[in-house]
Amino acid sequence: MLSDLLAHGHDIRILSLPKAAAPLHCMASSAGYEQRRGEVYSWDGLKRGTAPFLVLQHTTFGEGRLDYAGQLYRLTPGQTMLVTMPHEHRYWLERGGHWEYFWAVLHGREALRLAREILEAAGPVLTLAPALIDRLAASCQSLITNPALTPGTASTAAYAALLALHDGAFASREAPPASAHAPLPPTLTRVTEFIAANLALPLPVDRLAAVAHLSRAHFVRQFTQALGQPPSDYVLSRRLERIERLLLATELKVAEIAKATGFNDANYLAKTFRRHRGLAPLEFRATRAEAI
Repeated sequence: MLSDLLAHGHDIRILSLPKAAAPLHCMASSAGYEQRRGEVYSWDGLKRGTAPFLVLQHTTFGEGRLDYAGQLYRLTPGQTMLVTMPHEHRYWLERGGHWEYFWAVLHGREALRLAREILEAAGPVLTLAPALIDRLAASCQSLITNPALTPGTASTAAYAALLALHDGAFASREAPPASAHAPLPPTLTRVTEFIAANLALPLPVDRLAAVAHLSRAHFVRQFTQALGQPPSDYVLSRRLERIERLLLATELKVAEIAKATGFNDANYLAKTFRRHRGLAPLEFRATRAEAI
């Protein structure tokens, strides 16, 4: 429990365990309870090697900062940070600040799978119920203090910590109906803004997944569920809308509009536009102009 971990005091343990006879895919490599006060403390998620792992860190006192792919967070008491490596993020202590927290470093295929699902659902900062914080603290305390730690008990504690976060992200949550008015998670907002700003460029799904910092499969599933259509269909819809606006609001030639909306040439644009709008681009321009 949290009170027991606080009573134990500041401590760090680097785990050096024998290799399990059978692979364990959710494992801890270190854990600790630390205090930082008025010192330089900064971690860059792109400068911690290439081997994948994750950090979960719960703030008990003071305050930290997190820049997660350009979005800023204040990490205050009661909040839990979850980040994976390598990834575009940085967390740090402000000059002259005070930050106290307990943490664990985990690795393994199952640990990373759970972490990605939690991040997709809730983002990198979670506010957990007291009972879940107690579960998280108990897992970290076991990793720090258990003198008889084995690969199995270390894996159990690592799994328990992630499942506390998982329950916080998913427990009692009903899947909301798809709605065009529902707010998008920050990852997808970043993608839709990127699409709007770059319609003239190639926008393959792999590139959009990279903007979201998600695997291709997770990105396609999350995007389709949130917006009601696959990413490629969404991009095409935005391009067709822009083509309509350019046809009506400008005198640009079809070849120029094709270049501005990501089509290889005027013929390809014309075929696509006719298939989806039932008219050739110049016919669309003429009929709408007559209506005006």
